[in-house]
Amino acid sequence: MGVESFCSADAAEPFWDWNLTWHTENPDFTPCFQNTVLVWIPCIYLWVCFPVYFLYLRYHDRGYIQMSHLNKAKTALGLILWIVCWADLFYSFWERSQNIFRAPFFLVSPTVLGITMLLATFLIQYERIKGVQSSGVMMIFWFISLSCATIIFRSKIIHALNMDAEVDAFRYVTFCSYFVLLLVQLILCCFPERPPLFSETVNDPNPCPESSASFLSRITFWWITGLMIQGYRTPLEAKDLWSLNKEDLSEEIVPGLARNWAKECAKTKRQPLNMLYLPKKQQKSNDSNGDVTEEAEALIIKPTRRNSEASLFKVLYKTFGPYFLMSFLFKAAHDLLMFAGPEILKLLINFVNDKGAPNWQGYFYTGLLFVCACLQTLILHQYFHICFVTGMRLKTAIVGVIYRKALVITNSARRTSTVGEIVNLMSVDAQRFMDLVTYINMIWSAPLQVILALYLLWQNLGPSVLAGVAVMILLVPVNAVMAMKTKTYQVAQMKSKDNRIKLMNEILNGIKVLKLYAWELAFREKVLEIRQEELKVLKKSAYLAAMATFTWVCAPFLVALSTFAVYVTIDKNNILDAQKAFVSLALFNILRFPLNILPMVISSIVEASVSLKRLRVFLSHEELDPDSIIRGPVRDVEGSIIVKNATFSWSKSDPPSLNSINFTVPEGSLIAVVGQVGCGKSSLLSALLGEMDKKEGCVVVKGSVAYVPQQAWVQNATLEDNIIFGREKNESRYKCVIEACALLPDIEILPSGDRTEIGEKGVNLSGGQKQRVSLARAVYCNADVYLFDDPLSAVDAHVGKHIFEKVIGPKGILKNKTRVLVTHAVNYLPQMDTILVMTDGEISEMGSYQELLKQDGAFAEFLRTYANAEQNMENSDTNSPAGKEGKPIENGVLVKEAPGKLVHRQLSNSSTYSSETGKSQHQSSTAELQRPLAEKEKNSWKLTEADTAQTGRVKATVYWDYMKAIGLFISFLSIFLFMCNHIASLASNYWLSLWTDDPVINGTQQYTNVRLGVYGALGISQGIAVFGYSMVVSIGGIFASRHLHLNLLHNVLRSPMSFFERTPSGNLVNRFSKEMDTIDSTIPPIIKMFMGSTFNVIGACIIILLATPIAAVIIPPLGLVYLFVQRFYVATSRQLKRLESVSRSPVYSHFNETLLGVSVIRAFEEQKRFIQQNDMKVDANQKAYYPSIVANRWLAVRLECVGNCIVLFAALFAVIARNRLSAGLVGLSVSYSLQITAYLNWLVRMSSELETNIVAVERVKEYAEMEKEIGIVGRTGAGKSSLTLGLFRINEAAEGEIVIDGINIAKIGLHDLRFRITIIPQDPVLFSGSLRMNLDPFDQHSDEDIWRSLELAHLKNFVSSLPDKLNHECAEGGENLSVGQRQLVCLARALLRKSKILVLDEATAAVDLETDNLIQSTIKSQFEECTVLTIAHRLNTIMDYTRVLVLDRGEVVECGSPDNLLQKKGIFYSMAKDSGLV
Repeated sequence: MGVESFCSADAAEPFWDWNLTWHTENPDFTPCFQNTVLVWIPCIYLWVCFPVYFLYLRYHDRGYIQMSHLNKAKTALGLILWIVCWADLFYSFWERSQNIFRAPFFLVSPTVLGITMLLATFLIQYERIKGVQSSGVMMIFWFISLSCATIIFRSKIIHALNMDAEVDAFRYVTFCSYFVLLLVQLILCCFPERPPLFSETVNDPNPCPESSASFLSRITFWWITGLMIQGYRTPLEAKDLWSLNKEDLSEEIVPGLARNWAKECAKTKRQPLNMLYLPKKQQKSNDSNGDVTEEAEALIIKPTRRNSEASLFKVLYKTFGPYFLMSFLFKAAHDLLMFAGPEILKLLINFVNDKGAPNWQGYFYTGLLFVCACLQTLILHQYFHICFVTGMRLKTAIVGVIYRKALVITNSARRTSTVGEIVNLMSVDAQRFMDLVTYINMIWSAPLQVILALYLLWQNLGPSVLAGVAVMILLVPVNAVMAMKTKTYQVAQMKSKDNRIKLMNEILNGIKVLKLYAWELAFREKVLEIRQEELKVLKKSAYLAAMATFTWVCAPFLVALSTFAVYVTIDKNNILDAQKAFVSLALFNILRFPLNILPMVISSIVEASVSLKRLRVFLSHEELDPDSIIRGPVRDVEGSIIVKNATFSWSKSDPPSLNSINFTVPEGSLIAVVGQVGCGKSSLLSALLGEMDKKEGCVVVKGSVAYVPQQAWVQNATLEDNIIFGREKNESRYKCVIEACALLPDIEILPSGDRTEIGEKGVNLSGGQKQRVSLARAVYCNADVYLFDDPLSAVDAHVGKHIFEKVIGPKGILKNKTRVLVTHAVNYLPQMDTILVMTDGEISEMGSYQELLKQDGAFAEFLRTYANAEQNMENSDTNSPAGKEGKPIENGVLVKEAPGKLVHRQLSNSSTYSSETGKSQHQSSTAELQRPLAEKEKNSWKLTEADTAQTGRVKATVYWDYMKAIGLFISFLSIFLFMCNHIASLASNYWLSLWTDDPVINGTQQYTNVRLGVYGALGISQGIAVFGYSMVVSIGGIFASRHLHLNLLHNVLRSPMSFFERTPSGNLVNRFSKEMDTIDSTIPPIIKMFMGSTFNVIGACIIILLATPIAAVIIPPLGLVYLFVQRFYVATSRQLKRLESVSRSPVYSHFNETLLGVSVIRAFEEQKRFIQQNDMKVDANQKAYYPSIVANRWLAVRLECVGNCIVLFAALFAVIARNRLSAGLVGLSVSYSLQITAYLNWLVRMSSELETNIVAVERVKEYAEMEKEIGIVGRTGAGKSSLTLGLFRINEAAEGEIVIDGINIAKIGLHDLRFRITIIPQDPVLFSGSLRMNLDPFDQHSDEDIWRSLELAHLKNFVSSLPDKLNHECAEGGENLSVGQRQLVCLARALLRKSKILVLDEATAAVDLETDNLIQSTIKSQFEECTVLTIAHRLNTIMDYTRVLVLDRGEVVECGSPDNLLQKKGIFYSMAKDSGLV
């Protein structure tokens, strides 16, 4: 009775009345319910949220917002609302005093409401102080309040319109004003406040609009619309992207993770002491081949110390957990809402069956269905947004932490993981975490969904559900087995692919040799052989994929069939009516998703845990001890570098490599460190830099240090940036440095001077130039102490001299600095202040040049070995730019060859392959450089043609090309099978609806067996069609792959040489790897899904139209909206994807570069700047990634709204036409419409995927339609090598003709020509494969012939000694043979071909003198009756030739026999004189 007495003074008023509220045409609530529950709901909401929200605001202060008119208005309205509520309260007291007794709730409700309004007003102000620009909590509060008030307002109006009712005027007025005030508050709440004072967005040129967007704009992702419009109008560029939010920046995220990781490590270190030493020692037990043992030991030891390990998972959870936890709530809410659909469907079907029910109930259910669907959409995408943002932050953090760690780990730790592996940690492993974050909630969500679905199904159909569940459970292992199999096939395919790419790489690097020998066809066959293997595996996985699609598509049907069959057969009285059938179908559709996704999630978790382990191992590596070397000024010690009894090793567990080192270097002196190879000279410098582990002793290095490593490290930046290296630019000093380091002539040659961009690892510089740039960097930074690690070895003798005089020596720029020079050049030693002689890691002698000569110890010995060698070098070297700088492309060292004549060696001859990097040199060929560069190009010269990103829509012709590649018959067959499948599927569901409408006679349905039989048959035919189209699409995809790859390969191999010089090999390899891979394995499944979802959507629309034809009015406009949104999105999303992938590679290449140059970075103490650069690059990448995830959410919300509208109209029209419709049709149409949202989402996703990926076809076609190597291309030759290239028609003659034996070579086939001339190229190129293959790829010669040629080439003994003889495997680029041996293999090749013309591009730089003489004598004896053309670098080899051509700048200046030319005293004479031959 309590509630009733509360409801009225005399307990006559009821609290609830069914007849008033439900069983009526005009529903209403009782006054008591209105004044209690409806008033209290918003109050309860706000008071429940208050404590949590208050704490949240307290700890998340975003700055202070100034009072604005908006804020004043909100506060004033809040106070007026409080006054209005309490006016009611005082009015009730006044009535009491008049002896009018009302129900108690007239006192209680206004009191509660008034206090709540005060709380709301307080929150409005508190939010302002804490910098909240738009509040969700308050928005929802005003919305709930207004919704409840609307119901009361309606009932008050109905009550007032009732003629004989008495009206409480005062309360009516207060309520109306309350209602209006709420409405205004809600409207004001939609507008955001101004940004807080001092917030970042104020001074940001392009801030992200998210932080200042209103709550509504955030939940619908409206704030990104501006960017979408912009992207739709013109393709987006990097400058259009917003800055990242402050909380997504690297500098915010990374330190947080680093701090937590350090804490966690410190915690685990606090274990008992014996724990601490054991792992360190063993983990790093490193011997000469330490890599292998180390990994193994690390793994063996680890499990035993589980308890003491720092847990990376804990750290990640601590850092990102709190934000991520929000997603739990959203996910749970979404899962529960998902089941509302089927339940409301059940009520709708009941409503249609119950002819007596009032109409408004139908509209009520329809509204409820729509509201649930919309809520589901909003919640789901908030959930996804949180997941993706967490994923993004996680990646940023991991990349940042790895980068920072890479700058401090010891060298021994560096050796345990290759550069590639560490880069993989950044790319692959970080990506795995990103992917996992989106799924990880499925671990608890999927089982929850399954349990709920089963519970509801059990309620619906009873135990026969178990039949369906059994089928599902049986399908799980089938899917799992298929997944395992797919994985093994993938591995096999990757292996073939790697082999193929490796071979392609070699072909592209050695393309010139292939062309010269006309071997393209042989290599084409080799590639196609590997490709054949690859396609075999692809075919197998295609069959598997067909099976998988079959189970995935047919599973829901089989489940439904088994369940319904069991249900109708176990009991005659079990009737399959519309409610049971369609509600069950809806639930089965929900079930299908979690069951399929669980295996994926589990495998994803396993992968992520492997990645976690790898990351943890890397982050636990030992770090360099920054205090082992005392840097900076020390007062009481004399000298600039002081080392006392210091012993160093490369890692804690290694034996020391430097023993008891003692020396002091006075300030400003020049010290040389000399010794045999491997005696520890470079180690000594590393020790001074603090790169080694100091066992004992003390080392002081005063002041800043500059370091020049033995292998120059050059960044991918402009030449100027490489030299300035982050310092202030000082023009005069810069000029001075460049001049001293002999870089002026090089800068003149480079296309844009010192603004020229230098490629990765310095590919467009020769070894000597790199070394000089590295030197210039050190000189420019003006440090106190200079450490030079043999910088003179990579440069020419005369350049070395120049550098020593101008920079290092006693008269150089650095004469007042302390300099330590490791060197092999004996001739500079007399000018040193002190010389340290090292033997086996100890300093054996020390003193000035004269002192050491007197001692006649190790030093004198060293002098004797090196002096003789130097003498020989000096003689042969003076005129050979390719002499000591040794690399075939020394551009632009200006060599004085004759008075007034400057010859500069052009970039040409070996621009495509250099022994130095073994990679293709991305170089413009000679001709390219000689074109007068337009001014515009001068300023912005880029190395090569960048890989172009197509913009705009993909043309229809590309799809047509792909269909042609598949074969038109197969294409149309697959479309036909798709149609069959979907027609069968629609038919089976339509049949089900007819079945459910069968009349019930005596408690049973008549034709159960027929119905069941036809239903089953339709299902089976559906299955057959699915399997058919799956097979056809997969096989078609393989046909297309084969066809496209064949064309690409065929055409690339037949392209002219100029094409390869112009195109970076990276671009080509990319076509063969990435684009081909996309065509092989990505496009077919996408096509399947795209077709599937297209037909699903069409099918759903057809069913809805069948049930309610009036929907024809609504579906086309919704379709148009959908298309518009989709086109709008694809334009922006595609461009964002491109920007993201373009900005991703700099992150990795910068990281790669850092790892290679880490000792230089540490020496110059530039770590901070590099960390900042890395952060900037990561942020630049995330800047493109963030809008793309938001754009996905934007799209999904819009599309799901379209889908929700379809649900709304399907239900609405069904309710309107309920008297004409059977329950079966209503069930059918609404259950289809419930699925349409998912299909629409999927369709857009797939269509944009298809567009993104079909680009691969376009890019492959682009290179498959290149100019062929025929026809005449005007190009200017540039000298010695270019002349010979004319013979081979690598460069076509621009005018005139080349005639051999009376035949104009331009008139015969290229292969015919090239088979008849032989070249021994300048750099010997071998391919990986057997030795026999390298000599005779076409298998034309017998083994005897081959052995004879090897004998003549002086290789017979060597080859016979090999275990596999002729089948000896050559490594990539022939790395397992010495350079000299490779040169001899090339000679053997020539001998084997025995052609009438032999061209020697004589690169004796690679060969010792002995081998050189061998080659010369063999040629003289074996090629007596042939014409031999030699490009000479050493004149002594050609003094006995019949005729000499002297070329200068591409023209013949002298010609005749050597003796005649010497008498003419021209250029030839002066060259001979320089060589000391005259």
